[in-house]
Amino acid sequence: MGEVQEFAKQVIDNVEKVIIGKRSAIELIMVALFCEGHVLLEDVPGSGKTMLARSVATSLGSSFKRIQCTPDLLPNDITGVSIFNQKSTEFEFRQGPIFVNFLLADEINRATPRTQSSLLEAMQEQQVTVDGVTRKLPRPFLVLATQNPIEYEGTFPLPEAQLDRFLMRISLGYPNQKDERQILINLRREHPITNLEKVVDGNDLLKFQEQIWDIHVDETLQEYIVRLASNTREHPDLALGISPRGSLALFKAAQAFAAIRGREHVLPDDIKYLVPVTLSHRIIVKPEAELRGKTAQVVLDTILEETPLNLSDVER
Repeated sequence: MGEVQEFAKQVIDNVEKVIIGKRSAIELIMVALFCEGHVLLEDVPGSGKTMLARSVATSLGSSFKRIQCTPDLLPNDITGVSIFNQKSTEFEFRQGPIFVNFLLADEINRATPRTQSSLLEAMQEQQVTVDGVTRKLPRPFLVLATQNPIEYEGTFPLPEAQLDRFLMRISLGYPNQKDERQILINLRREHPITNLEKVVDGNDLLKFQEQIWDIHVDETLQEYIVRLASNTREHPDLALGISPRGSLALFKAAQAFAAIRGREHVLPDDIKYLVPVTLSHRIIVKPEAELRGKTAQVVLDTILEETPLNLSDVER
């Protein structure tokens, strides 16, 4: 897995020229890329979400487009529309912004449910159907959707079916004082993104995406993932547990994370590290539990503590 590790390192190092002090978040974006997954970036405005997406796309030499989600945004504004050509007397399809390698859906929760649902087929099947015609999307294809966790007025919360399509939900958070000072220095004359260059061949990513499946996951760890998912479904504080898609997301994310770290096998710590970002948005905490201060993260932490790694530990 040396090639995968070197590929990821080159991209991460390049992106860090723009995004200061957020290596772990950039690393998780690379995990999503290798898994052909999608990412929900939940953070306050001005934390660098858009720049992160642009930097990764530039580093790979891939196409990038951004859509600003608003209540008047229509599904055809994303997928495309057929227009009648008077010269040829035929309808011609004009591609929407979704026909791209990296799509940034900014403030996705401001779009209506109808528009949000137009992304579902694309995210799951990597294709769109317009006027009865199905068209394949380019590969690699990654949706980076953002939403503000503070401001909810005039928004449409993402339904569980769409949240489940995101491989992970991450947050950049505020930089520390040292990193923020470096950001000020870097932005004195021009934005670093203007001089960022391609450092790898994006087509190699397709080859590495296939190799990720070869990362070994011991049977003990497979059973551990299944038990974690099962315990969320039976937990008294949860109204909705992890779906099989969530178990698969954790399984494959662990494989990609191990490959990025240069290993050909998954460690238990890989799974524990990825549980918060891959599972927290897939569970629903009961209202009465929320009143007691329970959050998705608190419940998952409890489940991790109570779920043994080996079945022999349960029998004791």
